[in-house]
Amino acid sequence: MADLSPAHFDWHCAGGVATIRLRRPERKNPLTFESYAELRDTFRALACAEDVDAVILASSGGNFCSGGDVHEIIGPLVAMDMKGLVAFTRMTGDLVKAMIGCRKPVIAAVEGVCAGAGAILAMASDLRLATPETRCAFLFTRVGLAGCDMGACAILPRIIGQGRAAELLYTGRVMSAAEGERWGFWNALHAPQELEAAARRLAEELAAGPTFAHGMTKTQLCQEWNMGLEQAIEAEAQAQAICMQTRDFERAYRAFVDRRRPEFGGD
Repeated sequence: MADLSPAHFDWHCAGGVATIRLRRPERKNPLTFESYAELRDTFRALACAEDVDAVILASSGGNFCSGGDVHEIIGPLVAMDMKGLVAFTRMTGDLVKAMIGCRKPVIAAVEGVCAGAGAILAMASDLRLATPETRCAFLFTRVGLAGCDMGACAILPRIIGQGRAAELLYTGRVMSAAEGERWGFWNALHAPQELEAAARRLAEELAAGPTFAHGMTKTQLCQEWNMGLEQAIEAEAQAQAICMQTRDFERAYRAFVDRRRPEFGGD
């Protein structure tokens, strides 16, 4: 996928790390019907991409994403019938499912505004980095909608807890960067000039690791939501046994014996 040329976002791929950047910085990077669909299709394709081992969702022009475009999405939705509305909400949910199912670690590098569907993109990422000034809001109730959008009621409580998620989804208020880090939403905060470099270092570290095993970890993190403890332990036993058949497992052992750092190949 190194030569991908999307119409609605910037794409850069090097060293096994793909960077996605919405390209409407003058509007704080809102989403449109078309960009939703293109992001969904891109993450679906990433599941089979052998040249991408980690993904960065980056900010642009000092902001991450302001959510759905008021004029290009919100306006048309007001005039849409139920069939069209359900098709749209299913499509946006499919983007989250594609991010979760892409089998690659996804890192959100979030600067400035991160609101509405932008907050969902951050939430659906595996790891989230931000700046001390980042402002994140699940503001659906502010526009007369429910907080249950694109999996928020399922995923957000698992990250920050039921009570805190309920507060954000009911009120639509801004979660400060300090709150987000304290609650576990942000993995770390970095100065704006250091944010993307930190995300890149993390992505490169993951891309240089046992990428087949990383994909297994991501799969289990998702699938075990719907398992009891006994099922989860058995599923992990099977997953780990599969990983023990990989060459990366043997490489790590040989490297330990030779007292050197392992060089993983993803196989």
